[in-house]
Amino acid sequence: MKLFVDTGNVAEIEPLASLGVLDGVTTNPSLMARVSGDPRETLKEICRIVQGPVSAEVVTTEAADMVREGRELAAIDEHIVVKVPFTKDGVRACRTLADEGIRVNVTLIFSATQAWLAAKAGAAYVSPFVGRLDDIGATGMQLIREIVDIFDNFEFGTEVLVASVRHPIHIVEAARMGADVVTVPPAVIEQCFKHPLTDIGLERFLKDWEKAQAARA
Repeated sequence: MKLFVDTGNVAEIEPLASLGVLDGVTTNPSLMARVSGDPRETLKEICRIVQGPVSAEVVTTEAADMVREGRELAAIDEHIVVKVPFTKDGVRACRTLADEGIRVNVTLIFSATQAWLAAKAGAAYVSPFVGRLDDIGATGMQLIREIVDIFDNFEFGTEVLVASVRHPIHIVEAARMGADVVTVPPAVIEQCFKHPLTDIGLERFLKDWEKAQAARA
């Protein structure tokens, strides 16, 4: 399963990329609004660092405008994936862009039928939001299971990109269900590195080594 980081902040992306575990980046208008400077230059820099798929979202709502904006975003760098919302206009724009060879990530997916329609329109990725479903009392990961099953049954080439990830358990469940990608906030990736038994074990190893060295002295 691929790991994308969900941020538009270069300072957060660089240290993760240096670890060698990062496959791509997802951004959205809210994330990009938190970053100063020219958004297109920021996207170009992110692409340079990651050398993998970088989702950049349109901010228009009409199909023709989405297509125009999508072409402009795709021209920034070969790694850009154009992100469009799941609406009728978004699906229409996805079909046009996909037919032109531009990869599209259809976002704000909240049902299996939405994911199915996006896949039929040629989406490279669909982004179901599991955390937001959990927030309203639904089970977000059940949606991932449904989408993975449907895509496997009909051999869609569209990748299931699990979004709105809130904690490491979402990551584990996504991997067990066979999702293709998880996009994760930096803070949640940091949680994946932490376990108290690892810290305790390392501390004990080092103390034992120090004692052994002192005894030999």
